[in-house]
Amino acid sequence: MTSDESSTHERAERTGVWFVGAHGSVATTAVVGALGMRHGLAPRTGMVTELPELDPAGLPALDSLVFGGHDVVSRSLAKKAEALASGGVLPAALVGAVGAELDAIDADVRPGYVAGEETVAEAVHRLAADLGAFREHHDLARVVVVDVASTQPPVADPESLRSLEDPLPGAAIYALAAFEAGAAYVAFTPSPCLRLPVVVEAAARARLPYAGCDGKTGETLVKSALAPMFAARALELRSWASVNLLGGGDGATLADPETARSKTSAKRSGLDAMAGRPVPGPMHIDKVEDLGEWKTAWDHVRFDGFLGTTMTLQFTWQGCDSALAAPLVLDLARLVSAAHAAGRSGALPELAFFFKDPVGGTEHRLAEQWRDLVAWRQGLDR
Repeated sequence: MTSDESSTHERAERTGVWFVGAHGSVATTAVVGALGMRHGLAPRTGMVTELPELDPAGLPALDSLVFGGHDVVSRSLAKKAEALASGGVLPAALVGAVGAELDAIDADVRPGYVAGEETVAEAVHRLAADLGAFREHHDLARVVVVDVASTQPPVADPESLRSLEDPLPGAAIYALAAFEAGAAYVAFTPSPCLRLPVVVEAAARARLPYAGCDGKTGETLVKSALAPMFAARALELRSWASVNLLGGGDGATLADPETARSKTSAKRSGLDAMAGRPVPGPMHIDKVEDLGEWKTAWDHVRFDGFLGTTMTLQFTWQGCDSALAAPLVLDLARLVSAAHAAGRSGALPELAFFFKDPVGGTEHRLAEQWRDLVAWRQGLDR
């Protein structure tokens, strides 16, 4: 291999990961985790793309990922990481070890979009220019934009949003900027953007891939494994009630009933799809301030067995949302980058394994989603 060929090969392995919400808990946890794994200071627990079935050697290496992003909050990554360490989310020693690198990454975090401060068209062009400058400065082969910002409320009439003159939600503006800049896009946050005509058409024109939406990290992950069990055993679901308690920024955002509807509708639609009919039962999301970065879900399931005998399943899921989400965010960046490199475009329904509300797909059963993901990955390089 000549020196020029070696340089080209090295560049082809460098992928930019651009976070919308770069100073938030999920992005900070993902960045600290990636740096820790890069230096051998953290295990690769939770990284789906490190499983042999997904051929990690054929994906962008973790030590080749370059991070940047947009945020409307001016705090630093290092300060956010220290706060997460004090809350038991990140190991304090790891945060201290990568502090200088966090400061360097902060140089690539740019001001995000604030509604009313500029027109939609101006915002799209400015954000796209930031992405272009990031790619050029770091000599990147490609960039994947990953939205890990706050949940957005549903759109009343999504089919009516067809141009930059329409009142677009913030997530759509970031997606349009990504496509204008030639970057793929992942909606990890609940968002209507990847189903809006103006966004779908922009992706088609740019011939770029996208995936979403709403990362499946906790209670819904358990549901997607358990709900098919009832159908496979011919047990009749009578009701499935869910109570979700969370704090932190997500808790504050989802305290708004309209915004919470984005989350609960995704949870509800997946359960109903797996059951083959609407399943009765309330579904609540409630803020508990002192939970901080942690969340608790309690589920109560009633079902009929042989001779109509009614039985009950209850389970409690307690976890740290950022620690659950961060490895999936890195997985998706690697997989979508590989799809982009392979010339794939449009929605990637084969990545439904990672989402509550998979764009372009209808499969919600976890085992089947895993089968589809593995088959897709194995065929990606052919």
